[in-house]
Amino acid sequence: MYKKRIVIKVGTNVMVNKSKRIIKPVLEGLVKQIATLFEEDIICVLVSSGSVIAGREVLGRIKIQDKAQKRQVYSAVGQPRMMFHYYTLFGQYGLKCAQVLATKRDFNPGMHRENMINCYEGLLAEGVIPVANEDDAVSVTKSMFSDNDELASLVAELINADLLIILTSTDGLFTGDPEAKDTTLIKNVSVGQDVEQYVDDKEKGEGEGRGGMGSKLNMAKATARKNIPTVIANGKRENVIIDIVHGEAIGTRVSK
Repeated sequence: MYKKRIVIKVGTNVMVNKSKRIIKPVLEGLVKQIATLFEEDIICVLVSSGSVIAGREVLGRIKIQDKAQKRQVYSAVGQPRMMFHYYTLFGQYGLKCAQVLATKRDFNPGMHRENMINCYEGLLAEGVIPVANEDDAVSVTKSMFSDNDELASLVAELINADLLIILTSTDGLFTGDPEAKDTTLIKNVSVGQDVEQYVDDKEKGEGEGRGGMGSKLNMAKATARKNIPTVIANGKRENVIIDIVHGEAIGTRVSK
């Protein structure tokens, strides 16, 4: 049996460069850390964004004008490409991975939820790394997650995770602009603490992740209320996952 279960959410902005193209070394770093933890009997679920960007890299600009339909097409093309990357990278460490796509309704009480639990439990029991994402190709407004932060929170609850790590492009939640000199990283937040005043989400462009710091903080608090501590940290920091799991004070930790 594995000692711990960790859910890791990696956002689009972590895995792309300024030209909005996926940086393969970032994916390699994520997989290497997950493989290292696997050797410590810690098994991870990776909630990975990137399918829309991956699809756009293949198709380029398309004629479709409707934003929802465009997202569906890009995601349908990009998701297999993302899984090819992960399948190849995990294979280099002798690990197997599996694709688990879901819509929000799959987490509602009933048969769909039970099937989700059975799927995850079966994969984890066999030492297979689940790679989760929203099923953008078939999601409609009422069955869409607000973003993958919400999906990660729901997966963490579903499998009774010991920890949720939300990787983003900043070091955590700051008291001001992260690039300013007069700002401070907020290292610890309790679920009842009012820190929303420090959130300043900017509008996202096409293909960028939907979730900003406000979403990450909301989902972190929601997950912490279920007795699952959550850390928001910079996904481009070297060995960030391993260091967090080993107890280093990195990023913003949200707990009950």
